[in-house]
Amino acid sequence: MKKMITALALVAFAFAAYAETFEERVAPCLACHGEKGQSETENTPSLGAQQAPYALIQLFMFREKLRVFEPMNEMAKPLTDDDLRTFSDFLAKLPKPALSADPGDPARMARAQALAQQHRCNTCHNADFSGKDNVPRIANQREDYLAKTLGEYKDNRRHGYDGSMADVMAPVTAAQIADLAYFLARLR
Repeated sequence: MKKMITALALVAFAFAAYAETFEERVAPCLACHGEKGQSETENTPSLGAQQAPYALIQLFMFREKLRVFEPMNEMAKPLTDDDLRTFSDFLAKLPKPALSADPGDPARMARAQALAQQHRCNTCHNADFSGKDNVPRIANQREDYLAKTLGEYKDNRRHGYDGSMADVMAPVTAAQIADLAYFLARLR
């Protein structure tokens, strides 16, 4: 299944490289990340209302292969710096991810909220986890994507542009990562 999604994404991205209008160029992005910025694709982030500076840095990292995920590397390869800015500004204007219909188990939500405060997640990501500047919006992000990403920071499979996330995640257990992802995906 993963190979099929990757193949389809590469075909869509090849088309996007030759597209003339912005709407044609952004269509493959929205196919995976959601038409209105709300992803319905497993382990694929919702990008609606993502901080433009953060999105710009991530797109740059994909283009330069400083962050490796082949479909994104291929999509970003032909983009100019101006293109990167246009895409990141567009993403910031999409609606933020919708609130989860599931408010979550109150005890688990409280436990995870305390954990987020203990590790000062709200310092960089804001008190409402909406992100700021080059720090991503994580509020109401896909739970599976959050768990995957936090796990990758913990075991150093994912590198940011600085080491802060690896440092923050070092003492966090797998069970705590699951609780944090659960909490962040269900914020009210």
